[in-house]
Amino acid sequence: MKVPHVEALPLADALLLHLPRYTDERGYFVEVGRALLYERLGLPTFVQDNLSYSLRGVLRGLHFQRPPHAQAKLVSVIQGHIQDVLVDLRPSSPTYKRWHAIELSSDREYFTWLYVPIGFAHGFLVLSEAAWVLYRCSAYYVPEADGGYRWDDPTFGISWKLEGSPRLSPKDANLPYFSEAENPFRSL
Repeated sequence: MKVPHVEALPLADALLLHLPRYTDERGYFVEVGRALLYERLGLPTFVQDNLSYSLRGVLRGLHFQRPPHAQAKLVSVIQGHIQDVLVDLRPSSPTYKRWHAIELSSDREYFTWLYVPIGFAHGFLVLSEAAWVLYRCSAYYVPEADGGYRWDDPTFGISWKLEGSPRLSPKDANLPYFSEAENPFRSL
């Protein structure tokens, strides 16, 4: 019998949760959430689920919500393939201002959640023709708490798997650089 397994990432407190997929000639079945697993790992309660659909070359991020509405997230790909990036913005963390990228895909042996703790910026780039990305949030979205940094911020130096220029929303194209804005997670 397959069992869930957890993989620590190089950034402090960030995780991958690999959940078993049961496959046969009809397709597959996966239990995508289990409160007892989240509790055992010390993860927060998730109160809002979001689904985004994006085309190849779309880059969303780097996003976060400011305290007191800061969000931890579980991110997974329902269909497609993305490069997912998280950046640790917590000054007290041993991995402060470091980033990590992971490719998430719907065609792997396990269904995988990426756990993004509070105090991180998050973004992704679509590598397939299109991608459906599901993310669970530990706090409700509050427009006034919305924030982020530019995807190409030299402070972080993220190596995106781009082919040409990314497709950005006007909001993402105009996000500030880290050096131009106050870090809302300075107390973490």
